[in-house]
Amino acid sequence: MRKSSTWLVASALAVTVMLAGCSGSKGNGAAPAGSSSPGASGSGGQDEITLYTIQSTNPKFEEWLKEAQEKSGVKIKWVAAPTDSDTRQQKVSTILSSGDSSVDVLEVNDEMATSFKNAGWLEPLQNSVLTEDIMKQLPQGYMKDMLTSNKGDVVGVPSYSGYLAMWVDQKKLDAAGMTSIDNEEDFVKFLKASTKDGQYGYGGSWEKTYVFNEIATFVNLFGGDYYDWSNEGSRKAVKFMYDMANTWKVTPVDQIADKYEQMNQKFIDGKYATVFMWGTGTDYKKANRYGKDQIHMINMPMFAKRSIFTDSWSYVLNSASKNKEAAIKFLKYAASEDGELNGWKNFDRYPARADVAAGDAVTGDVKDVYAEIQKTNEIHGRPMLPQTMEFISEMGTQFQNYIQNKITLDEFCKKAQEAVDRYK
Repeated sequence: MRKSSTWLVASALAVTVMLAGCSGSKGNGAAPAGSSSPGASGSGGQDEITLYTIQSTNPKFEEWLKEAQEKSGVKIKWVAAPTDSDTRQQKVSTILSSGDSSVDVLEVNDEMATSFKNAGWLEPLQNSVLTEDIMKQLPQGYMKDMLTSNKGDVVGVPSYSGYLAMWVDQKKLDAAGMTSIDNEEDFVKFLKASTKDGQYGYGGSWEKTYVFNEIATFVNLFGGDYYDWSNEGSRKAVKFMYDMANTWKVTPVDQIADKYEQMNQKFIDGKYATVFMWGTGTDYKKANRYGKDQIHMINMPMFAKRSIFTDSWSYVLNSASKNKEAAIKFLKYAASEDGELNGWKNFDRYPARADVAAGDAVTGDVKDVYAEIQKTNEIHGRPMLPQTMEFISEMGTQFQNYIQNKITLDEFCKKAQEAVDRYK
């Protein structure tokens, strides 16, 4: 996915197709207006924006939308983002880079935020939306790493805090005769004890654009540095993943085709005993597999250290928007207590603001685990470089080659360092 004339032509064609598909006012287009207050932008004398969203297929999207419109005073039309990560990244890149003003506010993930925050395509929000009283409640390291440009502009409102945490099937933990997974030795013991009869101790999402998350997680647990592949901790991390698949055979090699959807389904079906996964367990709840006696989140085990990533999807303001006043009204709502609790209530998104998360409206066992993680782990934003998807894809491809014995550990580390140096 290197940027080239071919890529630019493909991107232009992609956005043309996208805009053609989104020109209607129903289904994939405009949602019904809520109670909107009069304003200068939009049609019919109402404040109005178009939101590019990943949430439109969520069963509670209409409930979230209704409340968001009522409390922000902004009529919200929406465009559904593609589910495929590569396609989504390309389309958002094309919208922003071309100066397309048809979309005002977009939901972007960490990969996109890293790619776009220094490009001048996103409106700074520190003066209009993310005032000092709100900023101090947000995860400082994450805001600096992911949403702050080289110029010091804060370009996004995080819609939640989500750990890439360890999830375990309690029934399999019980069957292994274990009560906890506290360290590396416990982790390996559990994986081996749970691998039998076509079931595996560990399940991964090892598709080339997804496996980055797990590689970086193990690098941190082993005390490595994702940007330094001469670091012994970094080498140990990928060797450990290789051993899981090829030496101990506690995880399947063929999961190199799996994204989170496939991994989660296999976990729900009982094929895996433990996985690393984002969020608060929505898929497991829907499948009636969530609970202390079933699938639940636990603290990260101690390897060289305890370490965990946090992420978010963030709302950003397109610099080309012609409805910035209305967009800022929406973004202020998104950053407010009401906005965060709307996401928690309808999307299971754990509030990004510490004061909101600590409030009585947020309850449940996830809150307890999150509090334990905060006290005992190093918490990081994921290591990303400006040409994010190119970097992620190349690292994923080389990792898959290593796992399939197409290259050696030394060759992987050499190629990984070359990728870091090229894209950094």
